[in-house]
Amino acid sequence: MRLLFFGAILSLALAAQTQAPKQSRVERGREFLGLPPPPDQAAAERGAKLFAQNCAFCHGQKATGAEGPNLIRSSVVLHDEKGELIGPVVLNGRPDKGMPAFSSMTPAQLYDIAEFLHARVQDAANRSSYKLQNIVTGDSKAGEAFFNAHCTKCHSATGDLAHVGSKYEPSELQALFLYPDKAAPPVTMTVTLPNGQVIKGTLKRHDDFNISMVDNSGTFHSWPDDAVQYKIEDPLAGHRELLAIYTDADMHNVLAYLVTLK
Repeated sequence: MRLLFFGAILSLALAAQTQAPKQSRVERGREFLGLPPPPDQAAAERGAKLFAQNCAFCHGQKATGAEGPNLIRSSVVLHDEKGELIGPVVLNGRPDKGMPAFSSMTPAQLYDIAEFLHARVQDAANRSSYKLQNIVTGDSKAGEAFFNAHCTKCHSATGDLAHVGSKYEPSELQALFLYPDKAAPPVTMTVTLPNGQVIKGTLKRHDDFNISMVDNSGTFHSWPDDAVQYKIEDPLAGHRELLAIYTDADMHNVLAYLVTLK
């Protein structure tokens, strides 16, 4: 009965994971940093216009400071939630510090300015929210030629890489072929002992002195590097070799080709 119960819980958990929507890069960054929920975007856009008209001359167009202080680092802004701290400061000003009062602003306008400032704080804290410029600047035809000359031994545009241009953002796709270790499959190896016994498994560590592995049964082994014969089968060896071949143009051209594989 207990096994059935835990099995049901596991099934529900897996189903929830399957149904959960994929998080964006910005959402993942916000969750990782423990930031509060995103500001009201529509209000923030209205607030940006109000801020530009009334506040930017002193605090800068992006609230990072000019004649007046940087509001992104302001304790009032950081502790405010819905304008309850920012609003009174804007309404009453700070005459002792040279800030005029904006006493005619409505509660809705104060809320919009507060949301704009909250959005600026989150943008500064969450680098994942930075908008990436278009990095697809290469020649796709030249990239296809490079791909056919160097990559088709392991990859196929209609096989394992079919639709890869739809699966990844250009920046992610570029990282996958330039930094292959991020998605590296295990490095397998075959070791032949002095008595002729052959052991196959996964490489764990290899340095100038020792080599170690976990065999296919899960047993860990380690030997002096010169005590055994071994063959390492690195599935990313081709990628590593290309890193010494790519020119700057090659990298941009290959990316321009890969994004066409929709």
